[in-house]
Amino acid sequence: MSSTGDPFNPQTANFPGAGASAADGFPTEDERTFAMLAHLLQFFAGFIPPLVIYIVKRNSRFVAFHALQALLWQVTYFIIIMLGMGAFFVTIFATIAHQIPKAPANNAFPVGIFVGMGAFWLLFLIGWIVNLILAIYYGIKAHQGQWAAYPILGRWARKIVGG
Repeated sequence: MSSTGDPFNPQTANFPGAGASAADGFPTEDERTFAMLAHLLQFFAGFIPPLVIYIVKRNSRFVAFHALQALLWQVTYFIIIMLGMGAFFVTIFATIAHQIPKAPANNAFPVGIFVGMGAFWLLFLIGWIVNLILAIYYGIKAHQGQWAAYPILGRWARKIVGG
């Protein structure tokens, strides 16, 4: 471990010029506010606020870490939603293709379309709830000055920011 301490531990963090407000290395109020906003604003505007905050406050490891986590989550969420939409469209087209060869009098109710739609909206609703919980929880942690990390994405953000 270096003499500056662990940058992801608020008790030992000390980065000269990049996030240190005093000898203890605790993030400044401005840094904590920007980090909190990166988490909270992602709920309302998606990936744009974390991206802007990451670009503008890149010199602060604390803000960059929190903004990058929120940005990585939004990219992951977008990929999950796109995969869900792809599966939904495959279900629709498979159901239509399955119905075409049958005679009009023998057409069954297209269950696949409605099951696919329900599954997609359930996926979207669960993602929305997870997005809300992550934004509030990690926004509070960031405002408290903690280096709280998302379960998997936090490690990636630490590597990218330079932890």
